[in-house]
Formats: sequence, C-alpha cells, structure tokens
Amino acid sequence: MKRFQNLYIYFMACNSCSTGKDGQPTGCKNNGTCGADSCNKLTVFDWLSNMSLPNGEAPFNYIEVRFKNGRKHYYKNTENLSLSIGDVVATQAQSGHDVGMVTLTGELVRVQMKRKKIEIDSDEVLKIYRKATQKDIDIWSTARDKEEAMKVKARQFAIDLKLQMKISDIEYQGDASKATFYYTAEERVDFRELIKVFAKEFRTRIEMKQVGFRQEAARLGGIGSCGRELCCSTWLTDFRSVSTSSARFQQLSLNPQKLAGQCGKLKCCLNYELDTYLDALKDFPKTDIKLQTEKGVAVCQKTDIFKGYMWYAYEGEWMNWHKLTTDQAKEIIELNANKKKAVSLEEYAEELIEDTKTDFGNVVGQDSLTRFDSPRRKKKRRNNRNRNRNKRRPQSNAK
Repeated sequence: MKRFQNLYIYFMACNSCSTGKDGQPTGCKNNGTCGADSCNKLTVFDWLSNMSLPNGEAPFNYIEVRFKNGRKHYYKNTENLSLSIGDVVATQAQSGHDVGMVTLTGELVRVQMKRKKIEIDSDEVLKIYRKATQKDIDIWSTARDKEEAMKVKARQFAIDLKLQMKISDIEYQGDASKATFYYTAEERVDFRELIKVFAKEFRTRIEMKQVGFRQEAARLGGIGSCGRELCCSTWLTDFRSVSTSSARFQQLSLNPQKLAGQCGKLKCCLNYELDTYLDALKDFPKTDIKLQTEKGVAVCQKTDIFKGYMWYAYEGEWMNWHKLTTDQAKEIIELNANKKKAVSLEEYAEELIEDTKTDFGNVVGQDSLTRFDSPRRKKKRRNNRNRNRNKRRPQSNAK
C-alpha cells in the first residue's frame, strides 16, 4: 500500500477508492471506472472484466497505459506479466523508461487499437519492462513535484525572449531524464534560443511539443458552463469541426461568449444533438420560401422545432406575426405552386389563438404570489425630536 500512496494524488483517484492486493481498486467496485470519472481521465469501462476466456484462448498481450493528463499509449506485454487495471508499470521510451498506470487490459485493448488504427506489429508499439518498483515511483514523484515551479519559470523565459507562445503544461518522463514542454501558439515560433535557456536552467533534456487549443483544454481539464467536467478531458477523443451553422440549425443565438468553450473555440456539444434537429427540420418547409396571399407576401420570421410552429409576417407589417403549423404552411405553399393565392394568414392563424393569461395558485402554502405587486405605503414618522430634546435637558432648581 505504501507504493500507491503518492500515485493516486497524480492520477486523480477518488477518496472512496482503495487498492487491493492484486492492484485493482476495491472501493468503488467498478474496476477503475468510477461513476464520477475521478479515477481515470478518458477511461474505458471494462465490461469484459468478469468474463473468462474460452478454453485454449490466450489473453491479448497488449496493455493500455495512461500517463499525465490523459495521455495514453499501447504497449506489448512481452514478459507476460500478470497485470490488472491500476498497476503502475515501467514502460519503454525512446531513451530510458517512463512510468504510467494500466487503464485497460484484455480484448478491449484490441478494439481500442483498431479504432485508433494502430497496427499490432507496428514499430511504434513499445513494450512494458516491469511493474514499477518503489525506487521508480520515488524518482517519478520527485520529478513531478518540480513541474509546477518549472512552468512558472519557463513562462517567464518565454516572455523575456518576446516569443508569441504560451507554455501550458510540463510533463517529466518517469526516469526524470527528459521534460516535455507543451505549448500553444497562433503562428510558427522559433524557440531554439528558448531551448538553450531551458537546458541551462533545468539541467535535463528538453522536448517542445505544440498542441492545439482544444488539446490544451483536454490536458488541463476544467468545469464547463453545464457544471460538469469538460467532455474533452473525460471521454471525448475525436475532435470534429464545429461551425456556426450548427447553432443556426438549433435556433441558438450567435453569441460568441455563450457558444465558445474554455478553449476559445465553438463548443463540441453543439454537434451532439445536431442530427436530431436536422431530422426534425425535414418536416418543415424551407424558411426562405415566401407565402403568397391576397393580403400580401408573408416572410418566415421564426420556427419552433419542438412544437412544429412557424411565425410569418407580411412585408411592411413586420411587428405583426402570425403563427402557423407546418401543415398549414405547406398547404399555402402548395396553393402557390398551383399559381393560386391564399386569402390571408389570419384565416389559418385564428385557429391557434391561445389564452396567454396565466392563473397562479398558492400550491406551497406560502404567502401570496402577488404580495409584491402593490408597493407598501411608507408610514410617516412622528417628529419627536423636540420631545426627546426636552427629556435630555436638565431641569434647574429654583433657589
């Protein structure tokens, strides 16, 4: 248990989790996948964990390992180690070794590698050396403690050299032999002089890696406007392009402050329900079609996708809107296609006149809901200044 005390601080384990003898979390009973997603970022639920392989089938000998801030790689278990979710392992790197935590084993790793188009026999797939020893974890945790102070100094060095870049994160390799600096920039940056300053100051090998603004938000994490953790830092892996047309189809206000996420780009969730809206809009006539009536030409002003209503206004009378159903709008469009005109919109819209008056009731047993409608009259204060002054004045004794 001692070797895992510092581990969960960096891997964001929840307080209810604990580690058993085999390395699996025993608190939440979800094999490393908490309902709050606090044990692992970008986690995959191992729904095959309670199923055994058929007789004669060898387990898939590739392992998914997660490092700092959701960075994941796949490794080959050449030593046939008995690994389970939550084990800390030392993995092969370009030079030296790295330290990470096992997040997925078994056949689901094959599915994940296929989904990410990673070949099993590729040279990019490295191997696992061993389970991490106490010495490996001590070196790794000591290096991680330096990262925050290094980031402050690195940002100051970039400012002094007047480089148009932002250093967002620093990640040490498990053996503390290399530090990777993640940065964002609008344009290409010449950081050759910056690397010399870093190498002289931090006394380690330096690697600069540029990431996009969405990838930066995914690495750092945060809370979105919905009150939940960012999708890109918890489960979203493929970043599809988001355009303002997604907001237009969903009848959203084109307000950049509301549509932009923490990365400064349009929110990824604008695409989540877009297909549903597009399917619903198939039953609506096109909004650029004008309705020809004997009273005048009507133009679409607004649509209600959920209730199936459309509002039209006559040209020149833009303040007066008439609410029609989609069937009624299609009926008028069909008349216009046959070179006929409808009499007016009123004969269709009058069927949908609704009483908008709302009758509020006291359903919770509290004070009247209209108690603030009429202001209370202020009571006039009596002027007792002279009376109080007389009380405070001492009476003189007549001699």
